[in-house]
Amino acid sequence: MIWLSIDWDNREIMNKFLIGFLFGLLSLSVSAQFRVEVSGVGLTQLPIAVVTFRGDDASPQKIGSIVLSDLERSGQFRGIDTGNIQLDEVARPEFSNWRQKGADALVTGSVTKLADGRFDVRFRLWDAVRGQDLGAHSYAVSAGELRLVAHRVADFVYEKLTGDKGVFSTRIAYVSKVGKVYNLWVADADGENALSALKSTEPIISPAWAPNGSDLAYVSFESRKPEIWVRDVASVKPRLLASFKGSNSAPAWSPDGKMLAATLTRDGGSQLYLIDARGGAEPKRLAQSSSIDTEPTFTSDGRIIYFVSDRGGSPQIYRMSAAGGNPERVTFNGTYNISPTVSADGRWLAYISRVSGAFKLHVMELASGAVNAITDTTADENPSFSPNSRLLIYATQQQGREALMTTTVDGKIKARLAGQNGDIREPDWGPMQK
Repeated sequence: MIWLSIDWDNREIMNKFLIGFLFGLLSLSVSAQFRVEVSGVGLTQLPIAVVTFRGDDASPQKIGSIVLSDLERSGQFRGIDTGNIQLDEVARPEFSNWRQKGADALVTGSVTKLADGRFDVRFRLWDAVRGQDLGAHSYAVSAGELRLVAHRVADFVYEKLTGDKGVFSTRIAYVSKVGKVYNLWVADADGENALSALKSTEPIISPAWAPNGSDLAYVSFESRKPEIWVRDVASVKPRLLASFKGSNSAPAWSPDGKMLAATLTRDGGSQLYLIDARGGAEPKRLAQSSSIDTEPTFTSDGRIIYFVSDRGGSPQIYRMSAAGGNPERVTFNGTYNISPTVSADGRWLAYISRVSGAFKLHVMELASGAVNAITDTTADENPSFSPNSRLLIYATQQQGREALMTTTVDGKIKARLAGQNGDIREPDWGPMQK
């Protein structure tokens, strides 16, 4: 655990500062694609059958398999074995047969290669209990867009059957190191289709998605000190945002994308500031403290900032107005609580707590203050909520390997997004795609 080597009693050292250097002690190799392993059983899972799309065997991406994997990973669905059955979006299913198989819902579809090289993807969602057509869509896309289309199909199905927005077409960011080279990766929400947004021989830490879903803030050590940069992931030219005296770290976007909260040491000590996302303006200090204040994160309405401080003697999570003011302590269980993240619906706070030497992902229901440890691993770090508040992504060690995991908020369904021999760090879940 790289977080946990930080000496909170040394006022000259702040937690995010050392991550890059400690990260360099780790070795890893990241494969081009991840293998998703789903485990656990939820209390209420809708049984759904996703048949092999007609033409799927000639498609570069198996649309039906991707759709089913997305739905199962959400924790809301349980896949029904469809055998080798293929049904396109035109054929009307024999619903009694599907009911005998135990399916409440059914997804059918087709993939056809067009003369111009694109693929025509069509699908239909059925209510197998009532025999009702719940909607259909079609897409004409390039081969490189087939995975995105499959995720959008899963989003449609998820929303129709749960009433919540799906997040399968969103993206995640994370950091890796291979040899002496650091990479900032952007990938699909299932970990597949990873593309490097930045490569450097100096550490890269703390990636944070902007609300527009295009920009990433991150901390780079290219200048031999931590600086905050912003990069459009579709562009090759980054923008320097904060390079003040001392350390600049832990960027977090405001929900409107106009400001970032960050930890700066420009005035001595590690303190929280608001920085204009356009740059140029003088940062605004949010609190006066002789303690280490770091890891800010906004609530979705932009009114409150949660952060970590050792002002009480050990690292705990606090909150205060985004305009600044007197902080209020939030965590009281345990002597070491870090890495706060708040769900978009404002219901949950997730964080890492040290318990008997183990570092475990915890979730607090903010209204009641009830806290649950939701993992059985012992080296969890850096949780981030999905934009629909239903899932968390985090890094951990499992079976002796570093891995990315997703989990439902209750911890009942987990999916491992693991490289073959990989070590991957600091995931951040991006916003809904426009």
